[in-house]
Amino acid sequence: MISLLRGYLIEDGGLIAYADSPAEGKRLAAHDQKETQKKKVLVLGTGWAGTSFLKDLDISNYDVQVVSPRNYFAFTPLLPSVTCGTVEARSIVEPRNGEIKFWEAECLKVDPTNKKVFCRSNIDENLAGNNEFSLEYDYLIIAIGAQVNTFNTPGVMEHCHFLKEVEDAQRIRRTVIDCFEKAVLPGLTEEERRTNLHFVIVGGGPTGVEFAAELHDFVHEDLVKIYPSVKDLVSITVIQSGHRVMSVSDRMINMRTKSTGEDISIPHGMVVWSTGVGTRPVVKDFMEQIGQGNRRVLATDEWLRVKGCEEVYALGDCATVDQKKIVEDIAEIFKAADKDNSGTLTIEEFQDVIEDIVIRMEKCKQNPEGPRKFRSGGRHEFRLSGTDILVNLLHLAESKQQLSCQEIGFPWAEYTMAMVFCIRKDSSMTTMSRFLVSVWFSGS
Repeated sequence: MISLLRGYLIEDGGLIAYADSPAEGKRLAAHDQKETQKKKVLVLGTGWAGTSFLKDLDISNYDVQVVSPRNYFAFTPLLPSVTCGTVEARSIVEPRNGEIKFWEAECLKVDPTNKKVFCRSNIDENLAGNNEFSLEYDYLIIAIGAQVNTFNTPGVMEHCHFLKEVEDAQRIRRTVIDCFEKAVLPGLTEEERRTNLHFVIVGGGPTGVEFAAELHDFVHEDLVKIYPSVKDLVSITVIQSGHRVMSVSDRMINMRTKSTGEDISIPHGMVVWSTGVGTRPVVKDFMEQIGQGNRRVLATDEWLRVKGCEEVYALGDCATVDQKKIVEDIAEIFKAADKDNSGTLTIEEFQDVIEDIVIRMEKCKQNPEGPRKFRSGGRHEFRLSGTDILVNLLHLAESKQQLSCQEIGFPWAEYTMAMVFCIRKDSSMTTMSRFLVSVWFSGS
């Protein structure tokens, strides 16, 4: 028996489908119900963090949506090479995954209370339709990176180039060529030609230094052959922490020397600003909502969950992991182990607390406390090794007392750990100056 599936378009563009076979109709209904029951995972950003997350995500188990103002992934370490044509822009971009729902737009606001994000598309507003929309989520992944940090320096946004996007690299390349074309025009003085061919890079980090090197090679290996009349007038300047940029205009950059306080003004043909990154406005607004307004980036736990907000994760340049303070945990363990409150641990007390730690670690393995795994079932496990705990505990013991050379053996799973620790006291100091811990394993 052959089952037929028929469909008809209705006026608003929807599709009505039905099956001649009752069994086929039940199967389609079950499929639709399964699709609607999938958790919605909304990813903001297609940079390194967002793309890496999507590559490891089993998209068959979730309703995955991505929002980003660019519909591709860019290999940003090669952006300096794009500015000079060493590498073409199309060689460092990777198009988005067509199997994932993608919206080319910018996130304007996150509403964690109602689990919504509000977005606006930057596509030509002359096209039909509204550019603003909202999306709901069950899990939100914030991976929108950071923006250029101008330190509120006057004139930077208007007169400087940046190097964070592919479009930035292409714009710099066009400007470099324009500077040379203007410099060879008749009627200009030598000073005007030197000004047009003075390229200034603000920031001596990796991006600024790499761009300066690429520009140097581009000028001396290619452009001097095309513009031989001005080859001796080109100069490249890198401004680092020794000077503070006060303002930038279309032809001058004003600085102050930190050591002497002297004000300096130098002419330029082009300025590339590469002084680090700052927080994006949408992230600042979100941080204010969840009580992190006094921070520079979002604080997350070890599992990248945003602190103070349920079902929201953050990764990449917009977030930082707020590490657990192991020393505080070890101090609590030491206090509990010091049963006689003597401020020191006997060998018996030390062995008791280590055996207790082993038992607790086995329980954690059986019942992990971490968040759910996106790719498979179960939960993540804490991966602090027993050696880490022991070493930290012994470091604390070092500050509490002077231990003589001892050897402790105790069972740990299938093998025995034998540990020797020795603390030597310097004759000229009252505190211990050397602490040696050797750990090895031997079959039980």
